[in-house]
Amino acid sequence: MNVSLLISPAIWVGLLGAAVHLPGLSAPGQPAAAPRSRTFVLTSTATVPVPPAGTKTLDLWLPVPHTDASQEVRDLKIESSVPYKIEQGEYGTQMLHLRAATVPTVPLVVKLTAQITRCEHLNLRANAPMAKFVKEKTDPNLARWLAPDRLVPLDPTIHQQAEEVVAKAGAKTPLEKARAIYEHVVSTVTYDKTGQGWGRGDIYYACDARHGNCTDFHAIIIGYCRSLGIPARFSIGLPLPAERGHGEIKGYHCWAEFFTPETGWVPVDASEAAKNPDKRAYFFGAHDENRVEFTRGRDVQLTPRQAGPPLNYFVYPYAEADGQPLEVARKYEFADITAQ
Repeated sequence: MNVSLLISPAIWVGLLGAAVHLPGLSAPGQPAAAPRSRTFVLTSTATVPVPPAGTKTLDLWLPVPHTDASQEVRDLKIESSVPYKIEQGEYGTQMLHLRAATVPTVPLVVKLTAQITRCEHLNLRANAPMAKFVKEKTDPNLARWLAPDRLVPLDPTIHQQAEEVVAKAGAKTPLEKARAIYEHVVSTVTYDKTGQGWGRGDIYYACDARHGNCTDFHAIIIGYCRSLGIPARFSIGLPLPAERGHGEIKGYHCWAEFFTPETGWVPVDASEAAKNPDKRAYFFGAHDENRVEFTRGRDVQLTPRQAGPPLNYFVYPYAEADGQPLEVARKYEFADITAQ
């Protein structure tokens, strides 16, 4: 199978319209390199324990990878002893939901497999303003991407911090301001998962501690952008190791995009830039192909709605027994098929 045929036509248009010197791209004056892609089989296994005695209802929600401009999902297969339904959530999210008619007396195992082709997401105008503009489908949720999240408030303190960052950089346009925010975060926050408080995407924790994981990095990126009137959105899924092969995926990964009328949506990955300083320029305007997206947005209301409060983010299976959260064991595995 020719994986290049699966690349979004819009991406090809943008790449053929201009060239920009970034790691992995052609030098100025040369034809732009085709975006890289990766095809693999993803396996997601959720194991729900036997709920407490007397439980009357058991619900499970499992994120399901979706097709969009940067990834194509094929041959989706689900193994479950309990009938289920694939539901549509907010912002393009898909999820499996099931409710056991009879509460199981043995652990409930649900296994999802899918073949996925993930393409490198590039926005050349982020680094070359004269690059050809690629018209994108309008996001109907722009107003949402200017609003606060529970752990990313847009209060006067956050606004003042963002203003100080862009003023120090002399940034005037939305693109310049977003770049100043990105450079500030990459320069001043350390990727460090020690201590307590990291991983929640709490902007105040991240601003004070100056360390954390991808969720914390992008809380600052998104919060500062939104506080300055720049729409910014959050996506979460799984990382794949750069080396092709197969194995288990131990944790999640999240990233961000911001929007300006001149550029459209610009991908950024500040935590990967902090971990890989040689790719700092690359990750302003690009997401590599070594990932798969599950869901977008935070403060997530599931479909049908869960009894508990909105989820901070939705990347792992979530279950409720009589409306109370129930811990679910999970395992993610990948096996590469082809790569470019």
